[in-house]
Amino acid sequence: MSWGKWGKQFSTKEATEMVQFCVANGNTTFDHADLYGDYTTEAEFGAAFKASKIDREKIELITKCGIQNPGETRDNKVKYYNYSKEYIIWSAEQSLKNLKTDYLDTFLLHRPSALMHPEEIAEAISTLKRDGKIINFGVSNFTPSQVNLIVDHVSVDVNQIEFSLTQNSAMKDGTLDQMLQKKMQPMSWSPLGSVFREETHQTKSIKEVLKRLSTKYNCTDDALLLAWLFKHPAKVAPVIGTTNKDRILNANKALEINLELEDWFIMLEASNGQEVA
Repeated sequence: MSWGKWGKQFSTKEATEMVQFCVANGNTTFDHADLYGDYTTEAEFGAAFKASKIDREKIELITKCGIQNPGETRDNKVKYYNYSKEYIIWSAEQSLKNLKTDYLDTFLLHRPSALMHPEEIAEAISTLKRDGKIINFGVSNFTPSQVNLIVDHVSVDVNQIEFSLTQNSAMKDGTLDQMLQKKMQPMSWSPLGSVFREETHQTKSIKEVLKRLSTKYNCTDDALLLAWLFKHPAKVAPVIGTTNKDRILNANKALEINLELEDWFIMLEASNGQEVA
């Protein structure tokens, strides 16, 4: 999301170098949505991926559909969601063209709609899978009850949600419980939460704990925040939004941190402002 018009506005050369850097360092999954950059970022990435000359089998491509934003590229009167069978299939095919690929590793519904028909969604996904255009299907920002509406008709492999140390409601409202139960892959957007964005009592408390633990684990604060996510048994996969190469490398180091059980709860207590019940 941050590579194109809504962020760094990378040139094709800059985006190509970033793709190559990520893959060289083991970051092979790229998370997209059709609407990023006012529906322009997918195609910019596709041009960069083609120029990178990296084999398609060495990367994983995720994208999302459904949000209809008013803007320069679409003549919509209002923001809304479209999950008709025809639109889902059309959107997936547009993403394939934009990303310069024959298939999508994972295709998500971007946000739930009050008007979505589970059977119609299932028909669209079944068609895309049958035609080899998508491998995995998932949702994003869906509550457990909204997932249940879909999963009765088509297998849901992924739910991409907001989850971090500062926004950990997914542990309380059944979202992560459901993913464990149904063996769905949780993906976390904004995995660092508000720690580096806001100066609040919560973030100050967290930073005090991070200062101590970063010395203990010989790592950066952002790596610790990701290690906290990795400790959860649902095996959360964070979506890191940074374009800073050093922070990408820091994120990778989080995989090497074996956060002790008490330290995990120390971090949680600092975030919640109280001990667990």
